[in-house]
Amino acid sequence: MAITPKSKMSQEVLAWRDPSMDSVLGTETPKDPNKGYIALLGWSINAIKAAQKFDRRYIVVAPDWAADFCTANNIPFIPWDFVRLNDRSMEIAEKLKAEGVDVAIPLFEETVEWSGAINSVLLNNPRMYGQSILFRDKALMKRRAQLGGIRVGIFEEAHEKDDIIRFMKRVNQTLLKLDGDPDDPIHVKAFDKAGCLGHRMIRTLEEIDTIPDEEYPLLMESHLSGWEFAVEAWIHDGKIKFLNISEYVTLGYSVFVPATKELEGWREAITKQIELLVKTFDIQFGLIHPEYFVTSDGTMYFGEVAYRPPGFKAFELIERAYGFNAYQASMLVFDPKSTKEEVDAFFPREVVDAKGYAGCFGVYPRRRVVSKLEMPKECIEHPYFESHELVAPAEETVPDRSAFGTHWGLVFFFGDDPIKMRDLLKSQEELDFYV
Repeated sequence: MAITPKSKMSQEVLAWRDPSMDSVLGTETPKDPNKGYIALLGWSINAIKAAQKFDRRYIVVAPDWAADFCTANNIPFIPWDFVRLNDRSMEIAEKLKAEGVDVAIPLFEETVEWSGAINSVLLNNPRMYGQSILFRDKALMKRRAQLGGIRVGIFEEAHEKDDIIRFMKRVNQTLLKLDGDPDDPIHVKAFDKAGCLGHRMIRTLEEIDTIPDEEYPLLMESHLSGWEFAVEAWIHDGKIKFLNISEYVTLGYSVFVPATKELEGWREAITKQIELLVKTFDIQFGLIHPEYFVTSDGTMYFGEVAYRPPGFKAFELIERAYGFNAYQASMLVFDPKSTKEEVDAFFPREVVDAKGYAGCFGVYPRRRVVSKLEMPKECIEHPYFESHELVAPAEETVPDRSAFGTHWGLVFFFGDDPIKMRDLLKSQEELDFYV
């Protein structure tokens, strides 16, 4: 794609210029024409910065609103609105093929389906589109997992509130609950949203009424009491090349990497589960982000799997802990021109090569009315504190937290003790960041 000279940019466009970017400084890593040409689907500044420091050619495919930024910063760009696949969907695949692009990489949940459709053309593999649907539709995902012999909890689809009421009553009846006993909670999740977004825990029948009609259909799941964790695994030629275990402290609030020795003790069993997942979903390349539960009796249950970078800045946490760029790792394993030797040489050794433990906490105001951001001393004066991305409140009234993924920003920590990290992240839940 042609780059617009600075002299031909309007002042309005130039206002978006970031003088620190390699594409502006002229310090981009030279691109190797013998390696893959990659399309980044969606928008991530960190992914773009990683691509500029990597030896693969790249192009960004994002909505129109990104055009001025890309023009101002010499970023190769094609505008595309990622609405649901329609009659025009083939157009972007043909555009990228004509450009010489080898593979498309999804940067967020809404582009997973698009990457499958585009890659089915670029890689001449029609099955890839169907595979991407499995990653997007949580009900289909669960059924595919079951067919592969992967253990899952009880699940059903809900099209209206009555479906949730029936499911919750049936689950608790199965658990032999008596009148007056507190109900076991259930989980409801959006079919096609990322991770925690749209994820609610329902503890009472009354809470069902708080779910807006527009969120249906939903996936309903029984609650599993146990240890929940996530995995980030880079796959090349059907083989796991690097497997990180992310330890959740509190779902929707905090996570750190690598995990504690206690959770890492499950690595062999977790690896076998990931290998089964790779086989069941026929994953040949890319980055997967599955979530699991380990119950008190040691049984491991599959939660869900995503085919894109995880939330809570997990890629950034992995880079802080291990030193390698997780976005570049994804570009490497997605690239059909990458060799086994190149991939093997890229990744460090799991756990033992980590320089420390990196964690983050998602802040949500504890007060109903707030007027300013005020970082607690217990947070910023802790030796593990590194940075935060919180901003002053735009409005004073704090809405009820509707789902686990609706935090106001992240606080980042780094240290050498996983137990201290876990306790520190837990303690943040008792602090007021907005007052």
